[in-house]
Amino acid sequence: MNRKYEFLKKIDPETSNLIKGLQAIQGVEGYVSDESISAVADYFSVPVVEVEGVLSFYAQFKRVKPGKHQIAICDGTACHIKGSTQVSEWLTFELGIHPGETDKSGLFSLETVACLGCCSLAPVMSVNGRVYGTLDRKSVVKILKEYENK
Repeated sequence: MNRKYEFLKKIDPETSNLIKGLQAIQGVEGYVSDESISAVADYFSVPVVEVEGVLSFYAQFKRVKPGKHQIAICDGTACHIKGSTQVSEWLTFELGIHPGETDKSGLFSLETVACLGCCSLAPVMSVNGRVYGTLDRKSVVKILKEYENK
């Protein structure tokens, strides 16, 4: 096994622990890479295609390396009604990526989430866990500029 994945040895290599192994990989790397898929398949003695099947079935697993700054757009009911679709469009325009993608520089990744729990501030997004509300196009651009320099 690749030394990089030695931490998997803390998990019993039973096939029933495959999800636990993938969660551990994502916890360390922030996503599940092609390299890690091979390591997990070897460790749990299952075919690569089985690991890929698990990854594609469960939405919790990310296959794209996250950017330095992770943006989550809330699409809960209040945010959706107040314009989260527009916020997503503005971010896509400014960053050149869609939800589920990371920009070429590796600076920003974008995802849509069900709810950030800040309904009174709708529409809302978070960057690296910090929440920004009552968004309009000007504030979205200002927030992005702030993080481009960090």
